[in-house]
Amino acid sequence: MLLLSQGGWNSHTGSRESSSPLPFGTLETDMLLSAIFSRVAHRFRFLLWACITTTVFAQQVDTYRIVHAYPHDSNAFTQGLIYLNGQLYESTGLRGRSSLREEDLETGRIIKYQDLSNRYFGEGLTNWGNELIQLTWTSHTALVYDLNTFRFLHAFPYPWEGWGLTQNGKDLILSDGSATLHFLDPNSFRQVRSIKVTDHGAPVDQLNELEYIHGQIYANVWQTNRIAIISPATGDVLKWIDLTGLLPLGSVTDPGAVLNGIAYDPVHDHLFVTGKLWPKIFEIKLIPEGASTRPRASHTSTQHGPAGMPE
Repeated sequence: MLLLSQGGWNSHTGSRESSSPLPFGTLETDMLLSAIFSRVAHRFRFLLWACITTTVFAQQVDTYRIVHAYPHDSNAFTQGLIYLNGQLYESTGLRGRSSLREEDLETGRIIKYQDLSNRYFGEGLTNWGNELIQLTWTSHTALVYDLNTFRFLHAFPYPWEGWGLTQNGKDLILSDGSATLHFLDPNSFRQVRSIKVTDHGAPVDQLNELEYIHGQIYANVWQTNRIAIISPATGDVLKWIDLTGLLPLGSVTDPGAVLNGIAYDPVHDHLFVTGKLWPKIFEIKLIPEGASTRPRASHTSTQHGPAGMPE
């Protein structure tokens, strides 16, 4: 027979007093045991469910192989990056240092350059027709330029912070540092719809620079080495890209020099990535999870500063 002991605490002696054993089967004991067994069973079911969902629904994490490393202005605080007509276009940030640039990929040479007013902190960048659209961080203003001349055309207001910008051929897609992506009419800049980005139901915020590739949204997650690949229909994270180790240790010392910048060449299927104040832009090939480990890349040392930048 299972016995439980009843007892109490004696405040005078400071010790526990035991009474006679209480046989299993009394109402109080049955209630206690029922509660214990219920909690154990619930905990077991939770752990079993966690194991099953982790096994079945774990997101794929791709890694990478470096194809080539190109020079990049290490003074450029990269906020937006696109590849168009054989050239790179870049938006850089920081007040007093923000700019719009056209760059030669092979050499890093700056072909065209436009300073922003000191009141603007440059952010995301995309193209629309013969125009370039550049976000600003907290000014709630998008700046529109002629693609060929960088001549300023006009501005659009928007109510959020501006972080990243891309387009899908129909809408502009804007990130504001939260888990929300805003789809905007490219002519009026009014919101058409929005999605909340989640990974298994958990919000993924700090979404930064964006690129639209093969019908999916690629998003840098600020202060991480990861890119989220997002469904534009549902906001679900479909898989991740882990770019840990892309830039050799010691290449940058500024704590703000984090991964940020995604560009895609659809003609040759080339994917380019870089970071704020990074001395390199990397062309990479993705390696699906489970494939052979990527080989070590040789990082060639090519110096490039702000040569060619207008005074």
